[in-house]
Amino acid sequence: MPTTPPPSGPARSVEELNAAIRALFSHRDARLSDEQREEYRRLLAELRQVERGDVTTAA
Repeated sequence: MPTTPPPSGPARSVEELNAAIRALFSHRDARLSDEQREEYRRLLAELRQVERGDVTTAA
């Protein structure tokens, strides 16, 4: 599964970030690889920024 690159333009919306997070888990008992865990951490950090209003979200 490809990793999500850091945003280079407007930040992704909460919905886009949630969809990317859900995509990491193929099923309920899925275990993440080291690479996927790092991607999950990046997505969570980006989500926190959007939720706090630290970035301007895409329309």
